[in-house]
Amino acid sequence: MLLRLCLLLTVLAGSVRAADEPTKYALGPDSQRKEGVPQGKVEKFTFASSKVFEGTTRDYWVYVPAQYDAAKPTAVMVFQDGHAYVDEKGQFRVPVVFDNLIHAGEMPPVIGVFVNPGHRGDQKIDSAWRANNRSVEYDTLSDAYARFLLEELLPEVGKTWNLTTDPDQRAICGISSGGICAFTVAWERPDAFRKVLSHIGSFTNIRGGHVYPALIRKTERKPLRIFLQDGDHDLDNPHGNWWLSNLEMDAALKFQKYDEQFVGGGGAHNGEHGGAILPDSLRWLWRK
Repeated sequence: MLLRLCLLLTVLAGSVRAADEPTKYALGPDSQRKEGVPQGKVEKFTFASSKVFEGTTRDYWVYVPAQYDAAKPTAVMVFQDGHAYVDEKGQFRVPVVFDNLIHAGEMPPVIGVFVNPGHRGDQKIDSAWRANNRSVEYDTLSDAYARFLLEELLPEVGKTWNLTTDPDQRAICGISSGGICAFTVAWERPDAFRKVLSHIGSFTNIRGGHVYPALIRKTERKPLRIFLQDGDHDLDNPHGNWWLSNLEMDAALKFQKYDEQFVGGGGAHNGEHGGAILPDSLRWLWRK
């Protein structure tokens, strides 16, 4: 009898642990290469002449769809932590998804600008996630990063490609601190960006971002379209609880009747869930 009880307790304990583990997500067909779909081109660059963030150096990539017409101003989407989004073997695979959705007519031709955070000094880093200016740029609640994009980086990209200045045709996306950064850019400059995609956004008190739900509720609605994704196994630390913070963002945006979508899941602080739903997220964001 005692042995049976011990076995039952072991099974129940295993079940609890399994239920407490993050959900695993898989990429769908729109995140895979498809035969007959024209492929855009990706080029890599370095930017080291910022006046907004003096002394920083960063890599960035530009994706240009096969359907690009230089005679027409083209929609643009900026991605923070660009290395994570541009990687065709990563969790997001944006160039592949863009190719498939643009070819299917489910989003317009969009030029993707994938920007890494800036790094100060000559010391090499083993990962762009550890760039020493990342939190300053991404977590600070100000117009500084918006000015960096609008006054420096996008004009540099615009020397080669015809980028639209229509705010309804400009989107911005990021993961974690890059997610709150994307929201901050549009919040500060809705005249320049009106589409936001945030993956596991850090709407917590790293540099004061926890105030956004209150600000949203007390500020006249801005002309923004916002897609939020998070998982209930996201971070919980002295900065805050990421899952609860995203739920508060969702509630505040609903309260002010924003054009918004929140998709919650069982994922952790990574891009698995966001990558799995990226095609549908982009369809929603770019819908007419």
